[in-house]
Amino acid sequence: MTHSGELYASHTIGEPQGPQKERRIRWEHGIITAVEDAGALTTGIPRTLVMPALANAHDHVRPMPMSSFGTAFLPLEAWLPRTILATPPDAYKAALAPLARAALSGCGAVMVHYTRPSGKLDPVEEACEVARAARDVGVRIAFAPALRDENPLVYGDETALFDKLPASTAALLRETFCRPPLSPERLIETTEQIAEAIQGPMVDVQFGPAGVQWCSDELLQAIARRSADTGRRVHMHLLETPYQRRWADLTFPQGIVSYLKHIGLLSPRLTLAHCVHARPHELDMIAEAGCRIVTNSGSNLHLRSGLGPVAGAWQRGCHVAIGVDGQAFDEDDDMIREIRLANALHGGTGFAKNWSRQDFLLQSIAHGRQAIGSPGTGRIAVGEPADFLELDYDRLDRDRIMDVEPVDLFFARANARHVLQVIVAGKTIVAQGRLPGIDIDALENELRSSYRQSVRRFETLNRDWPLIEAALAEWNQAYSGCC
Repeated sequence: MTHSGELYASHTIGEPQGPQKERRIRWEHGIITAVEDAGALTTGIPRTLVMPALANAHDHVRPMPMSSFGTAFLPLEAWLPRTILATPPDAYKAALAPLARAALSGCGAVMVHYTRPSGKLDPVEEACEVARAARDVGVRIAFAPALRDENPLVYGDETALFDKLPASTAALLRETFCRPPLSPERLIETTEQIAEAIQGPMVDVQFGPAGVQWCSDELLQAIARRSADTGRRVHMHLLETPYQRRWADLTFPQGIVSYLKHIGLLSPRLTLAHCVHARPHELDMIAEAGCRIVTNSGSNLHLRSGLGPVAGAWQRGCHVAIGVDGQAFDEDDDMIREIRLANALHGGTGFAKNWSRQDFLLQSIAHGRQAIGSPGTGRIAVGEPADFLELDYDRLDRDRIMDVEPVDLFFARANARHVLQVIVAGKTIVAQGRLPGIDIDALENELRSSYRQSVRRFETLNRDWPLIEAALAEWNQAYSGCC
C-alpha cells in the first residue's frame, strides 16, 4: 500500500524557512515530495495549523491513570512497588489504550520502555502484542524491555526494610518482588530475540536497562559491549530522585556519569530519562558524548522528584527531548500539554529567555525521534518522512482579534482537543480527532472492568500497604540522611 496524498494548511510550523501561511504539502510513499505556496487554494476552507508529529521520547505505556491504583503523589521509591496493582490484565489491550491516547494527542512516535509486563506471556510474545497494538494505532515505536537484576525494593540490602515489618508482610514482599533475576546473558539474548520478532521500519528495538541502581555492573558492561558491537540503541533512567542521587554518590565516588563513560555506555546511542539530579559537570559530559536527555515534567511533579536542570542541560548543548512517562500532569497522556508544561517550568524568568519556543518545540521533536529511532528530523521539508500533526486553528485562535504567532498560541493554550489529524509515514491515523477503527472509550471501559477483577489478587498487599509505605519512607529517609 502506498501512503501518498496532500494536505493544505493555513499555517505551518516546522518548515526550514520558519512559519508559513497558505501551504500545500504533498507526499509519495510516505516521503514529502513538495512543500509549496497554496495561494487561493486555501480560500474558504477551515484554518489549520500543520506541524511535525510529536515524539514521546520516554513512556511506559501504562493502561490506566496510576492514581486510580492509589499512587497519588507517592515518591518513586514507594510508587514503584505500588504499581504492581496495575499489572496489565491483557498485553495487547493494555498497550493499545495508551498508544491510542498518544496518537490522539498528536504523537507519531512513542518510546515504549516496557517495565511492567503482564506475566501471562513469554517476553517475545508480549513484545509482539505491543507491536501489534502500535501497528493497529499506526504510530512508530521503540520497544525496550526493562532489564534489571538488582535492588528490587530499595537501593541496597532489603534486610533492614524487612526488619521493620511483621514477618508475614516481609514474606509477602519477598515472594512478590524478590525473585531470582535472569542472568545478564539471558536478558540480552531475550532483547535480541524480541528484535528478531518485531524490528522493522516502524519498530526499533533497544536495550532498556531500568537504571544503574537496578542493574549489576556485569549487566551494564554486557549491554555496553553489545550496543557497541551491534549499534543497538540503549534507553535508561538516570538520577530521577534525590534517593538515587545519594545512592550514586555512595556507590560511585568517581561519579556515576564517569562510570557510564568508563564502561562505554555514554555514547550517541544512549538516551537518559529524567536526569533530575544531574550536576553541571555531568551535563557537560552527557552533552559531549552526544547522548539525549528526556525530561518528563508531569511525572516529576506527580512523583515529587524535583524539576531538574532542563535549562542548564539545553544551554550546555544536551539534546533535550520530552516524554510523558505514562504519568502526564492531568493523567491523560496529552503530549501537547507536557511540551507546554516543560516550557512553562524551564523556559525562563521575567525578560530572560532560555530558548526560542519554536526551537524548543522543533528540537525536542527531532531529538525525540532520534531517541525512538525514527527516521528524519520531523521537519516539514522535501525528503523528510510525511509525519504531521494538524490542529484546528479556528479553535486555537478562537478570538481572532489580531494576527498572533501560531507558536505562541500553541504554547499558550493547545491541547489534545485541538487535534484534527495525525499522519504517520503518509498514512492518516487520526481523522477529525478520532482513531478510525478504535473505540477508545469502550477499550478503556473494558480495561477498567478487567482491573476491578485483577486487583483482587493483591488484596493482602493492599491491606498491608500502610505498613509497607511507612517502612519504605523510613528506610529511604535514613539512607539519604533526612531523618
